[in-house]
Amino acid sequence: MSDDQRLPRRPYLLRAMHQWMSDAGMTPHVLVDTYLQGVDVPKAHVRDGRIVLNLSLMATRHLDLGNETISFEARFSGVPRVVRFPVAAVLSIYARESGEGMVFPPEGELAPPADLLAPRTPQAPTVPGTTSAHGGIAPTGYPPASPGPSAPTSPVRGRPNLTVVK
Repeated sequence: MSDDQRLPRRPYLLRAMHQWMSDAGMTPHVLVDTYLQGVDVPKAHVRDGRIVLNLSLMATRHLDLGNETISFEARFSGVPRVVRFPVAAVLSIYARESGEGMVFPPEGELAPPADLLAPRTPQAPTVPGTTSAHGGIAPTGYPPASPGPSAPTSPVRGRPNLTVVK
């Protein structure tokens, strides 16, 4: 399938993020670029060519997250309004409560360069006052750690294991 025939990911990602936020009890908001053609939003609420819209099921009626457009009915300053805009105008979707979400590149912008997407070699963590993986002293501002008189000594057992604790 050529690049011209590929399905856009944005509408699928928007629906997935909206569903996840709604299921988690969070309030999904979208940031919309109002300069794009086909954006029909209340102009009084536009700031710097952008508007933030609450897409929660409680704030909207007849919400349709389509592949080409997003539309719904909502009240703005108590006045009912039909809102419609192309999916391409969505710059980001995020949860009001946590700020978690997803930012989309402007429509037509190329993907990030491959060197940014290449896997990176993990760096060994450094402990304050110890030698870093690069042969220098870790720049932490702490004095070097010295074991006190009661510190037990243990033999070196090879490579340390790290455990992720949440």
